[in-house]
Amino acid sequence: MKNIALKIAATIFAALMLGPAQSALAGENIIIDGSTTVGPIAKAFAEFYKESHPDVNITISESGSGNGVKSLINKACNIANLSRFMKDSEFKSCVANGVLPVAHVVAFDGLAVIVNPKNKIRSLTMSDIAAIYTGKITNWKQLGGDDAKIVVVSRDTNSGTYETFNELVLKKAKIVKDAEYVGSNGQARTRVNTTKDAIAYVGLGFVDDTVKPLSVEGILPNAKSITSGKYPIARPLFMFTNGYPKMGGDIFNFVTLHLSGEGREIISDLGYIPVCE
Repeated sequence: MKNIALKIAATIFAALMLGPAQSALAGENIIIDGSTTVGPIAKAFAEFYKESHPDVNITISESGSGNGVKSLINKACNIANLSRFMKDSEFKSCVANGVLPVAHVVAFDGLAVIVNPKNKIRSLTMSDIAAIYTGKITNWKQLGGDDAKIVVVSRDTNSGTYETFNELVLKKAKIVKDAEYVGSNGQARTRVNTTKDAIAYVGLGFVDDTVKPLSVEGILPNAKSITSGKYPIARPLFMFTNGYPKMGGDIFNFVTLHLSGEGREIISDLGYIPVCE
């Protein structure tokens, strides 16, 4: 978290030194692309913002964090939603194309490890989860559950959710070859709901009563455990802009909406954690 904070400060300082960025693309449209985890926040913000700014056209795509960065690099969007921080290689590509990425932390999130509600397992350790995803544990019976092959479900490798999970849980180890890859948090949740022996990981905002979140190291993912730092699979969620937005402009208003009372309420209602009280 400390390294991320330093990187954010550095990008903002550089943006201020180089001057303001474009306030919007042609026609004052706001075009957003990227993370499926941040997508629900962006959609809810758009609905709220358009109530008082009906003349602003807001388009949102959810193609994954990696593709969101590509859109920002190519100047095809104003805002790139990321569920992880921008990689050094991506930052360099941005700068090489005349784009200065500035990070805005809009919420905090935990990655919930989920199973089917009929699964007997209630808690796993980080080592257990890593062993499942690397193929060292292949049957629920090895963990005290039913004698059934574990169906391993992962986000696609272009996802920021995948990269966070891979870094924090797997320590960048390779996922087992027969794992199923899905393109969104919603698809992962559906697969677990319809498959008794499946396991997956999703953003906290995608947990509902159709799946069962597991305790990790004895701790359930929720606002209290994430903000306290006790839950071990947690992360900030970002919106990146090209330079620091012009103050008072639509993009500035949009990426700072999370700081308002209404924005914090939206974030909480979606199951995420606001960055401030």
